[in-house]
Amino acid sequence: MTLTGEMLIGAQSHRGGDGDFHAINPATGETLEPGFGGGGAAEVERACALAWDAFDAFRDSGLEQRAAFLEAVAQNILDLGDELITRAMAESGLPRPRLEGERGRTVGQLRLFAQVVREGSWLEARIDPALPDRAPLPRADLRQRHIALGPVAVFGASNFPLAFSVAGGDTASAFAAGCPVVVKGHPAHPGTSELVGRAIQAAVAACGLHEGVFSLLFGAGIAIGTALVADPRIKAVGFTGSRRGGLALMEVAAKRPEPIPVYAEMSSINPVFLMPAALAARAEALGKGFVASLTMGAGQFCTNPGILLGVAGPDLDRFVAAAVAALGGSAAATMLTPGIHQAFDAGVAKLAGAAAVETLARGTACSGPNQAQAAFFTTTAEAFLADEGLQEEVFGAASLLIRCPDVATMRRVAERLEGQLTATLQMDTADVPAVGGLIPTLERKAGRILANGWPTGVEVCHAMVHGGPFPATSDSRTTSVGTLAIRRFLRPVCYQDLPAELLPEALRDGNPLGLWRRVDGVLGRD
Repeated sequence: MTLTGEMLIGAQSHRGGDGDFHAINPATGETLEPGFGGGGAAEVERACALAWDAFDAFRDSGLEQRAAFLEAVAQNILDLGDELITRAMAESGLPRPRLEGERGRTVGQLRLFAQVVREGSWLEARIDPALPDRAPLPRADLRQRHIALGPVAVFGASNFPLAFSVAGGDTASAFAAGCPVVVKGHPAHPGTSELVGRAIQAAVAACGLHEGVFSLLFGAGIAIGTALVADPRIKAVGFTGSRRGGLALMEVAAKRPEPIPVYAEMSSINPVFLMPAALAARAEALGKGFVASLTMGAGQFCTNPGILLGVAGPDLDRFVAAAVAALGGSAAATMLTPGIHQAFDAGVAKLAGAAAVETLARGTACSGPNQAQAAFFTTTAEAFLADEGLQEEVFGAASLLIRCPDVATMRRVAERLEGQLTATLQMDTADVPAVGGLIPTLERKAGRILANGWPTGVEVCHAMVHGGPFPATSDSRTTSVGTLAIRRFLRPVCYQDLPAELLPEALRDGNPLGLWRRVDGVLGRD
């Protein structure tokens, strides 16, 4: 497929006239062709108008048709073949195996949501039949289902050019709910975005859906994204990125005449608790495992282990020695963009310059442009509690060890942490009583609690929660990964005493769709 540098607005391709921009290969500094034309107010207006025109028909499309559409998108992405991988490698600096795995995840989550759509329990159909003879008051016939919120604006993420971008989890879950999607592609990987966007565009046409079900807009600045969130036809936003970017979109959404939800995944330092018995049993192995997690993908994961907590003593010293040795041999790795690399270096320099922070180790020196030299620091619990700036996320392979005098202090530090995507417990059986005291705090602080693993790596499944209290996300009740993500783009509607012929199929007598439904409080498929 020849890249054109054009936006995709419904079924049409359109060259934006609001300034050209190019992707940059972060590994070489090379400017990649073609140039992409940025969009403006006219393109936002056209895309949102089409999305609104498509909404009613798409949200009431049959479950099979919508599931088949998701599967068609998945197959079209696979059919792009190696062209997609090589372009994504050039635009992101990520290695082939990582991107091939990410493509598999992207396709897998589309197919998983197709299964969810077919199964239909997400509609949460409820029926309370009329009780005309009930005393002292009769009950009306009441029936409830969930419907799609409306068109959704999705912002492509920098660190996952496939799985959190044009056809990523936000788009897949919005489509599954019946919401048209307008994507604002990330300027770091526009070619990858165009390839995937054309795969979606082709699936829309092949499945006989309204062209407004999907559009893809480009723009290097913030104006087009701001206009998209402000458009009255957009009813929800999916975003993965920086805290500053997420807060800016939340402010725009809150100031609208009709405020809308922004589901933003923003900032997390993902604490790891090194419990005493675990350290005593396997300090060296934990040190090596930590460094492997920290440096994976140049540390450019939202679940990167940014801080560790342990009780000071010989066992923690053994952990540090193993981690320092492992980190000292870790190669510098290319970061996603020059801007991300600059922000990483600035964050590392800030930590290194803090009076109460000691540098423990750095990775090998950089040998090319935009490379990150991994960094490992330490401080005391007292210093950490006294300086809120030490909680700031450094996006990349940098982590801070907090030395605590006892487990009680570890819990005190945990109470002061901001909201997190994850909290990890490295523990043995003897640590269970102490961990039991930590769990209530961690439940309030994180969306996912792990034992004896590392937070990098997020399974796409039914039970996953990739969310957490602010600032990890803007809404701790939701997840951006896993099938529960569909709930972000749904709302309940109750139908009272409607004639049978006007009821949606999901609520009709006889259960024509064969759904699990709660009828008079009893869950079944009758």
